[in-house]
Amino acid sequence: MKTPYIVLALAAIALCSCKESYDLTEHLGCCASIDEVQTVADAGGAYAEISIGGFLIPEEPDDVFAENLAKAKASPIPIISGNGYYPGSIKLTGPDADLDRAVKYARTAIERAEQVGLKYMVLGSGGAREIPEGFPYEEAEAQFVQLLSEMGPIAAEHGIVIVIEPLRPQETNFINSVREGTAICRKVNHPNVCVLADFYHMAQAGEDAGAIVEAGSLLRHCHIAECEERTAPGVKGDDFTPYFQALQQIGYEGNISIECGWSDEQLAPAFAEMKRQIKSLK
Repeated sequence: MKTPYIVLALAAIALCSCKESYDLTEHLGCCASIDEVQTVADAGGAYAEISIGGFLIPEEPDDVFAENLAKAKASPIPIISGNGYYPGSIKLTGPDADLDRAVKYARTAIERAEQVGLKYMVLGSGGAREIPEGFPYEEAEAQFVQLLSEMGPIAAEHGIVIVIEPLRPQETNFINSVREGTAICRKVNHPNVCVLADFYHMAQAGEDAGAIVEAGSLLRHCHIAECEERTAPGVKGDDFTPYFQALQQIGYEGNISIECGWSDEQLAPAFAEMKRQIKSLK
């Protein structure tokens, strides 16, 4: 009587073992302008990451955006993420914070992001979120959490995830570590508001790869560049395996975008070096 159950169990195990695991080497892209997307594709990039402010132009009318949308539709590779969310003129914290304008801007950006095909929108915007001198941190954090709490449901309507990007202290005084970004995510408590790990900013701020493990499923997107001069992987020879190992540990199924100044001849070797280091862990 027990035999059928044993057979079914063995079949289930065999089925699971045949399931392909997520291959991170197939999800490597690059931050680029729309005119550079072909270069990214030729170098072996799986996707491109564009500028939200510069390409989606949320405060411009639809007919102005239409030209960019047409370019996106003609892209040789998917455009699945965007960064550079808010301009410094839209304040997100402090006495001049304008929540209504910020939410309106976010709504248009998200609607246009869906048309382009974006899945992830990076909220870095160090100037916009900078806490003015003398303004209480707790109040600034509450303002930022309120903004994200309003952005989350809008993003969910359009199948997009907002990822908070921690930035090194030289670029902003608010959210300088993955741990801090993760704590903000937990306060927002919305599935479409998550966190990003930028290996360059982590190294610059002295944050260890353990922060990735602690973020766990809240980590949904990554950026990469070498530490010393923010160069493409392979230029200086930085070892990124601690970060890749941490991603492996949490079962990460997101993407990694090269975000730095790069030349055409550096891009293909950069993707090759990333793949080499990732495969070295297997």
